[in-house]
Amino acid sequence: MSEPLLKVRGLEAWYGRLQALFGLDFDVPENGVVTLLGANGAGKTTTLRALSGMIQTAGDIVFAGNQIGGTVTEDIVRLGIAHVPEGRGTFTAMTVEENLQLGAMTRRDPGAIAQDIERTYAYFPRLAERRRQQAGTLSGGEQQMLAISRALMLRPRLMLLDEPSFGLAPLIVEELFGILADLKEKEGLSMLLVEQNAAMALEIADEAYLIETGRMIMSGPAQQIGSDENVRRAYLGY
Repeated sequence: MSEPLLKVRGLEAWYGRLQALFGLDFDVPENGVVTLLGANGAGKTTTLRALSGMIQTAGDIVFAGNQIGGTVTEDIVRLGIAHVPEGRGTFTAMTVEENLQLGAMTRRDPGAIAQDIERTYAYFPRLAERRRQQAGTLSGGEQQMLAISRALMLRPRLMLLDEPSFGLAPLIVEELFGILADLKEKEGLSMLLVEQNAAMALEIADEAYLIETGRMIMSGPAQQIGSDENVRRAYLGY
């Protein structure tokens, strides 16, 4: 069996003196999608921040065979981990295309960058129509598409997605998750997905992990977790 792209063992994390994660173990396989589920405040967003080097951590974080625990965020990005934070984080005063170019700032291949901009437009045609428009004037769904597109410009091996459906209309959510499924199938992109829309997350994911107050309480194939009626009632809200 091949080694996972991301292997996390005994992950702990702190905000100052307050410990938020307690010994998490999980894997993200190459070309796979894993979802982290749990109530608000369970530690899902904190887990993504810990993997991105944004907060104090302890434990083993191994990405593509390299120990990255304690590595600064900029170097984690250069290794091929892209983080799409909750709230989208677009640069509102810049145009759509300027946001995409910013996503490729660690790269030095202008021709390939230009090709990748067109590649992202193929996934998100609405952004192509608005390439000269200021990001701050886009709808919420379009801003989320732009945030994902900007992360794709890194050419990542792993994308960390924090609540991509937050605040979006159901039809936009369905469209967005369809594109994420395409990225998995066509690009082989691995994803670690934090998402309150548990049903949608489980539909796209291969594996699921359930977090409660900073501790892992359950894991398994996404289909199995989603079909457990007790889990659904107690934790997933549907």
